[in-house]
Amino acid sequence: MTLILHKPLIIFDLETTGVVPSRDRIIELYMIKVFPDGTRKELYQRFNPGISIPKESSDIHGIYDADVISEPLFEEKANEILQFILQSDFAGFNSNKFDFPLLLESFYRCQIDFDISKCKFIDAQRVFHLMEPRTLSAAYKFYCNKELMDAHSAKADTEATWEIIQAQLDKYTQIEPTVDYIHQMTGQHHLVDLAGRLVYNDKKEVVFNFGKHKGKTVANVFKTDNSYYEWMMQGDFPVQTKKVLTRLRLETLQQ
Repeated sequence: MTLILHKPLIIFDLETTGVVPSRDRIIELYMIKVFPDGTRKELYQRFNPGISIPKESSDIHGIYDADVISEPLFEEKANEILQFILQSDFAGFNSNKFDFPLLLESFYRCQIDFDISKCKFIDAQRVFHLMEPRTLSAAYKFYCNKELMDAHSAKADTEATWEIIQAQLDKYTQIEPTVDYIHQMTGQHHLVDLAGRLVYNDKKEVVFNFGKHKGKTVANVFKTDNSYYEWMMQGDFPVQTKKVLTRLRLETLQQ
């Protein structure tokens, strides 16, 4: 079954200095841009992260400081990447909680405020975990009957992710082959921020999804515990989460 696209879909993967979106940096990026007519373009780039790559990260993806010392900084390629992804939806593997938030953080550092309000997201890992909880390599074996060679390279992982999404549609015929349907099926429409710290409850109210105020509406918490906002703004939360929180706080103050 073929995924029905109404606008381009960006399938992508990042290799990074670590696993904290608000702190770590991109060192390798690969994107496939699939158009509604089935044609595709690719974008590949390595970056000098501007910081040392921890050994434990290099041991996973095989990229060391010496490999990227001559590569451009992300800020040098940010506008080129932005033009490539504008007016698109997005897909990846664990991309909604890690890759996309880290990509947004990288744009924010370049003073680029990328608007995701009209974007839809497919996370193949979410589909996989809903149906067959495993890892990317196991998903590739399960859905595509192939061994994932060169795992933890951005190109190999991105190509595998795109194959997995297409194979999932063939296997699970109950899944409607549209980005909108999969976006909702995997629960992305419940998230207010990409990190899932803020979500919508059954009444479509924004509530905290963690910590001592979990399940409480943001509006009520702001009225009774304003220090919580300050704590989050000073904490190690993604910039995108903080931007959403600030917008909600301003809306509360204006009521």
